[in-house]
Amino acid sequence: MARMLCLLLAMGTLVGCDSKGQSDTASSQQEQTMKIGMCFDTFTIERWLKDRDVFSATAASLGAEVNVQNANGDVQKQKEQLQRFIEDGVDAVVIIAVDESKLTEELEAAHRKGIKIIAYDRLINSPYVDLYISFDNNMVGQMMAESISECLNAKGSVQRNVLMICGAKEDRNVSMVEEGFRKIAETENLNIVDTFYADGWRAENVDLYFAENSQVLSQVDAIMCGNDSLAGEVIDILATNRMAGDIVVVGQDADLDACQRIVEGTQEMTVYKTVELMAKRAAELTIDLIQGTNLNSQDMETIACDGGEIPYVAMAPQAVTEENMDSVIIESGFHLKEDVYLNVGN
Repeated sequence: MARMLCLLLAMGTLVGCDSKGQSDTASSQQEQTMKIGMCFDTFTIERWLKDRDVFSATAASLGAEVNVQNANGDVQKQKEQLQRFIEDGVDAVVIIAVDESKLTEELEAAHRKGIKIIAYDRLINSPYVDLYISFDNNMVGQMMAESISECLNAKGSVQRNVLMICGAKEDRNVSMVEEGFRKIAETENLNIVDTFYADGWRAENVDLYFAENSQVLSQVDAIMCGNDSLAGEVIDILATNRMAGDIVVVGQDADLDACQRIVEGTQEMTVYKTVELMAKRAAELTIDLIQGTNLNSQDMETIACDGGEIPYVAMAPQAVTEENMDSVIIESGFHLKEDVYLNVGN
């Protein structure tokens, strides 16, 4: 009896230890789950959906949960979303800022809590930012100007008047693209007749601009557009005036409808950004920051900001025209061939 009692007690102790071990393991795994808050400006821009999906999938494969929020272009809403992330105790926030100048209070609060801050695609001029990852926006502007110049040269155009339809002034990338464009415009003798900034990147603002400046269409040979959504609105206006294809139009993002317009002949070029690669790289670097891994790598630079410098990864963009549409867009799988050539055959 005594031996049996001892045996039962020993078994109970082992079971108790095993149960406690399983409980501790589950608790440890729960504690180790990384939490990332991702704040988008808006999803009206086609490419943001791809950024969201690739970033979330990559982060999940690395053991992180991603909470995606959309501010719909409302800076106050984005501030509230960031505040909730801080209260929820996320490990990192990834921000596509509506207006980076209005987020100072939230960024400081996140920094005090030890939350890593990643400025995604749009620079946030703050010493609290731990990483900025984007495409080389200066190069994007240069590519646009070079494409316009080459096209006008091929047409034998005597006049070289250009209208700039830029994105929102609050988006720091806009100034970077503009700087690159103006640099090449000066060397290529492109005459910039006017510059318009579409508030909130809203394409309908382009209609308002041309309603008040209808004469400008007869004065320009080319129109630089901040993205393909703005380019689409410009080309609709040109089509209404029976001028589509006569004026050179360039954009960026390689949206499907922009690629269709290029093979149709109404848009000259777009700038392709390997969104999948950037979103994947951003997710990996965010995990590295959370885990305290050194970010030193071959593609890492720094960019000046108020109070110091921010680690910066600049992805290389690529100009896309009708000539390299298949090799860049189709072969990469970014868009399907039947979709790109839907309206012209292939």
